[in-house]
Amino acid sequence: MSRTSLELRSTITPEGALRISLERVSVPEPAAGQLLVQVEAAPINPSDLGLLFGPADMASLKAEGTADDPVLSATVAPQGLAMVRARLGQSMAVGNEGSGTVIAAGPDLQHLIGKRVAMIGGAMYAELRLISPEACIVLPDGASAAEGASLFVNPLTALGFVETMRAEGHKAIIHVPAASNLGQMLVRICKDDGIELVNIVRSPQQADLLRGIGATHVIDSSAEDFREKLEEAIAETGATLAFDAIGGGEMTSTILNAMEAVAVRKMTAYDRYGSAAKKQVYIYGALDTGPTTLRRGFGFSWGIGGWLLFHFLQRTDPAIVQNMRERVTSEMTTTFASHYTATISLADALKPEIAAAYQRKSTGAKYLIVP
Repeated sequence: MSRTSLELRSTITPEGALRISLERVSVPEPAAGQLLVQVEAAPINPSDLGLLFGPADMASLKAEGTADDPVLSATVAPQGLAMVRARLGQSMAVGNEGSGTVIAAGPDLQHLIGKRVAMIGGAMYAELRLISPEACIVLPDGASAAEGASLFVNPLTALGFVETMRAEGHKAIIHVPAASNLGQMLVRICKDDGIELVNIVRSPQQADLLRGIGATHVIDSSAEDFREKLEEAIAETGATLAFDAIGGGEMTSTILNAMEAVAVRKMTAYDRYGSAAKKQVYIYGALDTGPTTLRRGFGFSWGIGGWLLFHFLQRTDPAIVQNMRERVTSEMTTTFASHYTATISLADALKPEIAAAYQRKSTGAKYLIVP
């Protein structure tokens, strides 16, 4: 036996056309070791947008199809096609995480039928999801779908930053942009764990938001004295590790130069190679898809790398990952609570004006799909 499920799919053709549509797919009944979940909520994270839209020209978004069979289309420039050659012509299911209720299960998992779970593993913008219990967190009784929808990507990323700091021997963290849902979680984690955190935001309103939840070091990048204040915060905290979700532009370079400026103050003699203090910035997002520009004033003791949650989880001690998941579950309505700008349906996600809004990746704006 099988059931059918409506899924949001993204396809880029070899000719350079992006097509986002709703497809009816067959979902088999769960076998041993499998759960069948009715998806009730799934957030739109920046990491989902890369698969959903790829390198499409967002100005070319338009609605096609019919009311019963909506389609969202856009064009992809030839240079963009080279970036996604491996996916051309493939119908890709979208949505990293979500939550819902178990409606069927393999013979060994019957006790989970009726339980609400949080899930990770892709293809969450759908009515049904067949999944293994290892990719789920069973939510406490009474927890809503919205409360469980975002318990993986942002919470585990924020906790992963802290574990990375500890593993690499740093003592404090710089985060940018810091007013996002993830950034607010990181503020609460660091406050509870006694970790110094430098928060870089993009407006006075965002600075007020973070101070309101207990952040101590908040630097507004739009202020004239941004670099001076950043150096002061680094000197006070000793931060030599940063996580940058912007990616493009000069923010990574600015942070490294500020770290170096502080380190040089402690040197007793000039060294043409700069300070020996190790400075590390991890780029974990692409809010700015342009080139990353480095202005080399930060010596030779530095590193820039990419940080991805799924890679981090694969190489981290399973016991540490399990502790992280347990902490997320116990603090799901406090430290790791997410707030949503709007709730939309699968069909709404294909409306050009709504798609343009959630694709902007505005700090503090988060959309929730309710299939």
